[in-house]
Amino acid sequence: MKALVLMNMGGPRNKGELELFLRNMFNDKNILTIGNDTIRAIIASFIVWARVDHAWENYEEIGGKSPINELTDKLIAKLREKLPDIYITQAMRYTPPLTAKCIKELKSKNIKDVTLLPLYPQYSTTTTKSSLDEFIEESEGYFNCNIIEPFYKNEKYNQAIIDELRSNYEEGQHLIFSAHGLPQKIVDKGDPYFEQVSDHVELLSEKLENSDLNFHSINLAFQSKVGPMQWLEPPLEEVLENLNDRKVVIYPISFIIDNSETDFELAIEYKEVAQKLNIKEYKVCKCVNDSDIFVEAIVDML
Repeated sequence: MKALVLMNMGGPRNKGELELFLRNMFNDKNILTIGNDTIRAIIASFIVWARVDHAWENYEEIGGKSPINELTDKLIAKLREKLPDIYITQAMRYTPPLTAKCIKELKSKNIKDVTLLPLYPQYSTTTTKSSLDEFIEESEGYFNCNIIEPFYKNEKYNQAIIDELRSNYEEGQHLIFSAHGLPQKIVDKGDPYFEQVSDHVELLSEKLENSDLNFHSINLAFQSKVGPMQWLEPPLEEVLENLNDRKVVIYPISFIIDNSETDFELAIEYKEVAQKLNIKEYKVCKCVNDSDIFVEAIVDML
């Protein structure tokens, strides 16, 4: 039997898992690019101590857990129906089910041939590389691994995005594709994320031109900036400022599964920003999640 492993960052189900999430994330050498493991661990501990209580308040506003776990389970269930001859499972980077458990699970079933699908449509060292490196390092060459490359050009995946935009469309809207931000220094070192996100927006803009969805403008913005360093621009707040007194719809272009950054940051925090800017209407689209057409896209990728 062969296996398909869906890879993602994970999300907490309770406050204890939130602390684990933050600790694992800031100990990731692809996130905190500090060469010394001890120094990175000290800084990570300080960040967790400083952030966990405030961050948990945010999770309480969306039900006390990340939606990513239940949605991923639903996606896997649909894939198992479509692909009965393939064992389908998941490996989360920062919260259970963690990569080590996934590897143990696959070994117990005597599976050697594994396809890895990072659920990040565009490549970044902070997401795709981080997830792949962990699986490959911890499996120590045991598996024959096939890696599905960034899939932001996949026709069915992009159709799923167009379908979601259609379900939220109204005359007079301005569309913002919002992507998770990244420190500029990471891009300057060769990370292709900005280039691929920009390419994806251009590709989707061409598809929208050939549809009956006539947005007044199509914009790219970046969310989630942390700290004083230079991050990718323009920030979402700035783009919203330029659209005051207009109708706005947001699509989270760098996410496949809804999570705290879509359900809290975009749908709650930035909505408050939009209200202060007198945005006439503010909508946030859902990610493709477990939509049937995205399931078909994954089958195509295989």
